[in-house]
Amino acid sequence: MNGSIRVGNLFGIPFYVHPSWFLVLGLVAFSYGGELASLFPGLGAGLPLLLGFVAALLLFASVLAHELGHSFVAIRQGIEVKSITLFLFGGMANLDNESKTPGEAFWVAIAGPAVSIVLFGLLTAISMGANLSGPLAAMVQLVAYINLVLALFNLIPGLPLDGGNILKSLVWKITGNPYKGVVFASRVGQVLGWIGIAIGLQAILGISTFGSFWTLLIGWFLLQNAGRSAQSASIQEKLTGLKAEDAVAPNSPIVSADLSLREFANNYIIGKAEWRRFLVTDEQGQLLGAIAVDDLKTVPTSNWPITPVRELMQPVDLSTTVQSDQSLLDAIVLLEKAKLNEVPVVRDNGVLVGMLEKASIIRLIEQQRSQAKPA
Repeated sequence: MNGSIRVGNLFGIPFYVHPSWFLVLGLVAFSYGGELASLFPGLGAGLPLLLGFVAALLLFASVLAHELGHSFVAIRQGIEVKSITLFLFGGMANLDNESKTPGEAFWVAIAGPAVSIVLFGLLTAISMGANLSGPLAAMVQLVAYINLVLALFNLIPGLPLDGGNILKSLVWKITGNPYKGVVFASRVGQVLGWIGIAIGLQAILGISTFGSFWTLLIGWFLLQNAGRSAQSASIQEKLTGLKAEDAVAPNSPIVSADLSLREFANNYIIGKAEWRRFLVTDEQGQLLGAIAVDDLKTVPTSNWPITPVRELMQPVDLSTTVQSDQSLLDAIVLLEKAKLNEVPVVRDNGVLVGMLEKASIIRLIEQQRSQAKPA
């Protein structure tokens, strides 16, 4: 999340806190500290606040354990966990990839609530069996209750909550389409978001005693995030039906290896500043390498008419090329992982199709959207 502060690593996973986390930390510390002061007057002035602060940290430790549950199951499936972030409404584990099967997606989703339920049972057993009393007993009972609420709240069947991911995996299993699962669970999340907003507004306006400002805020959070999930899934589903060659730039920068540098400059560079790097092919159209416009500076202009492009071209890393029949979504993943703006697209026989760039992908997506709109 933007603006998050990195505080270290946990089991090799980068750990962040969002600035909103500090707001909740302070609110919980002061509110629960005040409650402890009223329940146990003998604690004095400063101790309740300190205990409230400890309780707030234990609350977020529970959220962190919840997210680690997701993370560990994802890691066992070979999925990299990029980070864990704590923020206003809880936590989020940022996974590098999605699970490959609906069953694997289910286990990643259920792992977080399962950890919270286990912690609830463990803390409840400690509270009942260790004969705790006073503020310590109250704090253990509070953290146990928080873990129960955390598990039950996250099991609500709407994205972006864990219950929504469980619902997504079930729809995916039934339909065989992961994107239909995301869209369905997102729509449920949006409905629940509107319900939360309505309940919160009624409570704020005094129409109902059920709900609060926090209900409104949580509803808004569900509505916004579920909407983004549905939109993203719809785009991804369209992309999986498209091939890399479908988004190749129509005026791709391709030159022949036998072309002289003078011809290259006159025909492709002078008065045309669109491309700064060109792909080089042989007579059969097979990809040989690439040449950058700036490389021409290394050769005196007097030698340009007798110097072919092949002498200045550099080899192309085959790992940064995509097959023409490859899914466009896979090509986008390659662009993002390799931090590239463009990649060559080739056929199985090595013949170059053209250049795939982010701008051409965006144009194709916009074209798909406009065609999908009713007349």
